[in-house]
Amino acid sequence: MTRDYQDILYETRDHVARITINRSRQYNAFTGDTLKELMLAFEDAGADDEVGVVVLTGAGEKAFCAGGDVNWEKEGGLERQILEPYRLHVTVSRCPKPVIARINGYSVGGGNHLAYYCDFSIAAEHAIFGQNGPRVGSPACGPIVSYSARILGHKRAREMWMLCRRYNARQALEWGLVNAVVPMDKLDEEVQRWCDELLALSPTCLRILKASFVAEFEDLLGQEDAIRRLIVTPEFWREEQQEGAGAFLEKRPPDFSRFRRRR
Repeated sequence: MTRDYQDILYETRDHVARITINRSRQYNAFTGDTLKELMLAFEDAGADDEVGVVVLTGAGEKAFCAGGDVNWEKEGGLERQILEPYRLHVTVSRCPKPVIARINGYSVGGGNHLAYYCDFSIAAEHAIFGQNGPRVGSPACGPIVSYSARILGHKRAREMWMLCRRYNARQALEWGLVNAVVPMDKLDEEVQRWCDELLALSPTCLRILKASFVAEFEDLLGQEDAIRRLIVTPEFWREEQQEGAGAFLEKRPPDFSRFRRRR
C-alpha cells in the first residue's frame, strides 16, 4: 500500500525501510500530523515481509529532529494531541524489525527521546543532543522520561532532562546515548554497514531479542497519561506553557518565577 505522506518520506530498498522527517526548514520538528504519519510508516515497515531493518532520519544535514514544532505547541497542538508522542514511542518499540536512528544533526527534545527509543543510534560528529521540556513548558512525562534512566543511569538522565543542557556527539557516545559517531560524509556508509550486518542475521531471532528487550521496560508503558493528569492543570496550558513557547519564539529567556507561587 502506497500512502500519500505530507511531512515524511518513506521508501524501501534492498530490504531496508527508510523513514525521513521531511521538514528541514523547521529542523524536522514535528506536528501532530507528522507524528501520525510516522506511526503509519512504522506500522507499514513492521508489516512488510520484505523489510528487515528500519532507518529513521531527518532531511538535510542540520537536524535529525528538533522535537515538537513550537508554533504548533503554542497554538495548542500539544494539549490537543497530548498522547501522540508517547504512542509513537510505543510504535517504534514494538515494531518487530530493528530500528536505527540516523542522527544527522540536532537531536533535541522530542527528537532526542525518539532517537533513544530506537534500537540503535548512529550519529554524525556535528550532532547535538539534549532536552527542552522545562525550558519551553513542554510537560513530557512517563516512559518517555523514565526510560532514559535505564540508558544513562539516574544521575545523567536527571541532568539531561531537568537542566536542558546540550551535549555533543562524543559526549553522547561516552554516556551510551548513541552506538557510533562518524564524520557526516561517512554517516550513510556507517548506517549501511549496520543494516548489512543485521540483514545477515536470523530475522526471527532478532524479533525475539527485540521483544525481550521491550519486555524489560514494559512496566513503564502506560504511565504517561496518569502522571500528566495528576500534575498538569488547565491553568498550565493557558499560562505556563504559553510563557515557555512564547519566550522561545520571541528569542528571550522565559520567566517562570510567578508559577512557583502556586505550589
